[in-house]
Amino acid sequence: MIIDCAVYRGGARTAERVSLEEARTAMRQPDAFVWLGLYQPTDEEFEVVRTTFALHELAVEDALQGHQRPKLETYDDTLFVVLKPVRYDDASEQIETGHIMLFVNPSFVVHVRYGEASPLTAARRHVEARPDLLCCGPGAVLHAVVDHIVDDYDGPVRGLEQDIAEIEEQVFAQAEENPAERIVNLEREALEFHRAVAPLAVPLDRLARGHYKVVHPDLHEYFRDVHDHLLRTVGQVEGFRELLSSILQANLTQVSVRQNEDMRKISAWVAIAAVPTMVAGIYGMNFRFMPELAWRWGYPVVMSLTVLFCVVLYRRFKRAGWL
Repeated sequence: MIIDCAVYRGGARTAERVSLEEARTAMRQPDAFVWLGLYQPTDEEFEVVRTTFALHELAVEDALQGHQRPKLETYDDTLFVVLKPVRYDDASEQIETGHIMLFVNPSFVVHVRYGEASPLTAARRHVEARPDLLCCGPGAVLHAVVDHIVDDYDGPVRGLEQDIAEIEEQVFAQAEENPAERIVNLEREALEFHRAVAPLAVPLDRLARGHYKVVHPDLHEYFRDVHDHLLRTVGQVEGFRELLSSILQANLTQVSVRQNEDMRKISAWVAIAAVPTMVAGIYGMNFRFMPELAWRWGYPVVMSLTVLFCVVLYRRFKRAGWL
């Protein structure tokens, strides 16, 4: 359950790893805070953490549910932040979302992660390598986590962009296979991606504007940078949704055009086949008194006229583009 638990003071980590009891003691020391990382804890395991850090019961309830939209809420002097990391599976062309909940207090940071997307080990290493940011307190950890997750959105963006480019080529390549199902599936995944990233824009804007005391003023510009990065990602995802809608319409148009071409060809061949069918129908009535039956050249003339009419019709349809 516990990925890591460390105490930070003066912009540096004081020990390799501490227990929850040691963390409780360290939180009482001036200019020190604790960062605890959890991965998919059970209700019983998280109850110990809730007691240790005196977390608000409503925030804990949300954290245990593990299915929240991105948001930022305040409980006394603790910020509760919900983030949705995203991973894109190229093989199945599916967006996989996780959940990361952060409790940010002047004396501690607790993050709870669900799902495989965006492990925070790299974010911890990055912020530990920046003592100038760690001196700003728990707000630096919040920035490191949010920045890491927003940076990880670039991978799914590139994956979707590549698959959309493939679909564009497929639609306009006159392929026999209809990519409509793939287009609709990608459109659904782009919508899921948008739901994961778009709601985060408002909380990041509030963090960048300095609405919360736990965020040091020196960190505001860093949150503004993350906010700008997120807005670019949201714009790209919205562009993907519009582009996929346009591709779907273009595909439907292509299908209609191909169907019309097929119908013209069928109609042309039916018209050509109608000539020998009509001749065969007339002579198939077996009348005894038909003038050309006793004529020596009757059969060759009828066959020649039938072929001639078929050739004329074929050339006319060919010239009109029906064949």
